[in-house]
This record gives sequence, structure tokens and C-alpha cells, in this order.
Amino acid sequence: MPELPDLEVFAANLEKRFKNKTLEKLDVQVSKKLNVPEKELKDALEGHELKQVLREGKTLQLHFGGGNVLGLHLMLHGELSLIEKDDDVKFKIIEFQFRGDNRFALTDFQKQATPTLNPEVSEVPDALSEEFSFAYFQDLLSRKKIKIKQLLMDQKLVRGIGNTYADEILWHAKISPFSVSKAIPTKEVKELYHSIGKVLRDEIIALTKAISDSFNAEVKDFLVIHNPSLKKSPNGYEILIDKNGARKTYYTEEQSLFE
Repeated sequence: MPELPDLEVFAANLEKRFKNKTLEKLDVQVSKKLNVPEKELKDALEGHELKQVLREGKTLQLHFGGGNVLGLHLMLHGELSLIEKDDDVKFKIIEFQFRGDNRFALTDFQKQATPTLNPEVSEVPDALSEEFSFAYFQDLLSRKKIKIKQLLMDQKLVRGIGNTYADEILWHAKISPFSVSKAIPTKEVKELYHSIGKVLRDEIIALTKAISDSFNAEVKDFLVIHNPSLKKSPNGYEILIDKNGARKTYYTEEQSLFE
């Protein structure tokens, strides 16, 4: 599943490719995923230029002329697929056909990826937003008895961080993913808050260089902990793996446990 850094780069690349192009036609293949009738969606977007593409939490938001926004949540297996000429693109949820034969589609073999017209504005701070202040984060942790990794991944508490980058952030801060949130001392909370911003921003910079034109490729080369190809951390500690259902947590013994 793409997370915040991936989606940030996808948004920039999508905007670079399609900004100021007029959407001539929407081809909806899976209408049950829409939050409005298909006709309402088409009336709102067709004939308008794509003005901006932003990332909000784990979603992409396409801002069109006329004041309407289409949110795209890729879910677990969704992708944005560029369509060249007579490409046969499978598992389409919705296809965007822009003037000049410029096309891309939201695809998902599980049919879970979701387009939402004018999504509600979330009051939960994004992990890279100004609203996600240290004061907010410190207060949040002080009230929660849940494990810190669970807290970081909870989109109702902070938006944008998923399984992969929760592991990367916690290793960078040297805090065990199994630590109880409210038990983490203030000094370590500050380190963790700093690590969130640094890890995510550094990854965005690295991915921007690696996938300068793509809006569906996920590159894992820059991951130092949540990476199945690695056996040891950059500091030489064995990378341990904890399995909880289909989800895996990667960590090392150099991360302090607070209970």
C-alpha cells in the first residue's frame, strides 16, 4: 500500500503530467465505489481543467475548475495507471480521459480503491501539516495506553503514516514499536516527533529523484528497517520481525521499550 511519501511524489508527478488539461470524459467501470450518482460525478468534473493535485493523509485529491475535488484512496492494491494509445488496462475503477488523448485510470484487482467527490475536510492533522504540532503529539501520547506503532498508524489520530513508515520512524527514534504510548518519556517523545518529520521528508526527496515521472511505482530501496532484503540495521543489529496476521513489524533490540 502506498504511504505518505509515495503519495506525495505520485501527486506531484500526476500534476506535472495533467495540470491544466481539460477532462473530456470520465469512464466509470465500478459505480458502486462512488459516493454520488455517476451522472452527478460527470456533471461536476467533465469539461473542467485539472488545476491541482494534492495529497491529504493517505489520499490523493484532484482539484478541478468549477470548485470540485475528487479524492482517490488507493486502499491496499489500488494503482494509478497511465494509458498509452491502445493499452489494455485491466481492473479499472474509473478512467480519466483528458483532451489530447491523455489518459490514466484508477485500477484495483480487488475493486476496493475509492473515488470520492468533494470529500469531507478532516479535522485530524496530517503528519506533515502545521496542525501536527509537538504540543498536539505530546498531549495525544499522554492520553493513550495503546502501543506506539498502533497510535502512529491510526488515521483518526494522525493521517498519512502506515505500517512501513511507522517502523522506519520508530527505528530512527530508537523507540520499540511495542512501547506504551503514554509511558514514553518527554525527551523520547521529542525525538519521535522529530523523526516523523525527518524520515518522511527525507523519503520524499529520495523518491522524487528515483521516480520523477511515475505515479504508481513504489521504491523500497531507501528503507533501512522495513525491508525484507536486509538482515541487519545500519548499526549492525539483527532486524527482528513480529507477525500479527498479515502485518509484519520490523524492529531491532537497539530500540528502547517503555511500558
